[in-house]
Amino acid sequence: MNKMKNFKRRFSLSVPRTETIEESLAEFTEQFNQLHNRRNEDLQLGPLGGDPQPESSTFSPTDSGEDPGQPSPGVQYRRQNQRRFSMEDISKRLSLPMDIRLPQEFLQKLQLESPDLPKPLTRMSRRASLSDIGFGKLETYVKLDKLGEGTYATVFKGRSKLTENLVALKEIRLEHEEGAPCTAIREVSLLRNLKHANIVTLHDLVHTARSLTLVFEYLDRDLKQYLDHCGNLMSMHNVKIFMFQLLRGLAYCHRRKILHRDLKPQNLLINERGELKLADFGLARAKSVPTKTYSNEVVTLWYRPPDVLLGSTEYSTPLDMWGVGCIHYEMATGRPLFPGSTVKEELHLIFRLLGTPTEETWPGVMALSEFRAYNFPRYLPQPLLSHAPRLDPDGINLLSSLLLYESKSRVSAEAALRHPYFRSLGERVHQLEDTASLFSLKEIQLQKDPGYRGLAFQQPGRGKNRRQSIF
Repeated sequence: MNKMKNFKRRFSLSVPRTETIEESLAEFTEQFNQLHNRRNEDLQLGPLGGDPQPESSTFSPTDSGEDPGQPSPGVQYRRQNQRRFSMEDISKRLSLPMDIRLPQEFLQKLQLESPDLPKPLTRMSRRASLSDIGFGKLETYVKLDKLGEGTYATVFKGRSKLTENLVALKEIRLEHEEGAPCTAIREVSLLRNLKHANIVTLHDLVHTARSLTLVFEYLDRDLKQYLDHCGNLMSMHNVKIFMFQLLRGLAYCHRRKILHRDLKPQNLLINERGELKLADFGLARAKSVPTKTYSNEVVTLWYRPPDVLLGSTEYSTPLDMWGVGCIHYEMATGRPLFPGSTVKEELHLIFRLLGTPTEETWPGVMALSEFRAYNFPRYLPQPLLSHAPRLDPDGINLLSSLLLYESKSRVSAEAALRHPYFRSLGERVHQLEDTASLFSLKEIQLQKDPGYRGLAFQQPGRGKNRRQSIF
């Protein structure tokens, strides 16, 4: 019991106090019932507590010459003349997905033929559950296939009974002593507030004594699997579209002072339409000021910037931009840019391509004790074009601006979206709402990849081959 209380307290303190669908609907129901009860009392009690008024009175406010907005006390109007509101009204009122199917029992409980919608919601009932609808219940979701298993979590492909849509169920085991991993709490805390077309959607959260299940939208595969299937030979047009979507989602995070801290192809999910979405925010965190100290054990080794590899714990949004550059190169060439197996080997690969840093290329590098200790040879920088010949000059320029030693000199996600490299996508891509897909524009379509192998999207693999990063 103490473990569960500690977990609930820890979770409630970590998650921002934002209004949820569960809270809104419970609050809506309570206000509706209060309104309905008052209306019944008015029907039973006439003016000044007298006899009930006939329900079928034909009196209308215009008959008396009074203002229709100021009805006389005790006057009742015929119910058949009153406006009915539909399930669509409720969905809009509560920000529910339009494809959700509210249970018939719940609809009857709300009595949809009521003439009025409640006034704006207050915060009085925000901790009530949505048990009448099915949110927060494991039985609402049907497990179909096991996608993978890690140290703390197991991921299943599932289906929602509310929408009949596929979902991804990330089931996190709660240890008897330790409770929920901090990465899970952090992921829920951030994703609840991120609403963007290029960020994976967290639909629901199911908490039991033994597990914490995160219900995500389901996407067919990740970027690594996409590359594998097209023979690591992507259309350069598709590379551009995926890059733009990656930067678009990342710019949204950075505007909200959120660092992802674990960008890699396995954490970029893609659906059959070609929509790319950032996922796995377990290492992500909100930053307050750029100089805040964090852990340097972030980002998979191949996508980790040199300043972090050398022990820096003071970083900001440029941390993510180095990873974007590595991913850009990998899409364009079909191979990882710096596939080191140790920190020293990773640094060696970086310096051999970009040149060993000096005070001119990286001010302050000589003050880093770990850099001096490695005593790397003096390499000269190599032209990126010779390693990524399929990139056009604008593409090489963008890649170069992402792979800079001095972190503050790296291009930001917001600025990168306006880079000439993306000019061919047109101006309308910059005018989309945050929640609008890039593919809502008819001029944006994927092309067939040169290395295309049959069906673009086969059934995802099972076991350890499936998105290890989500654990």
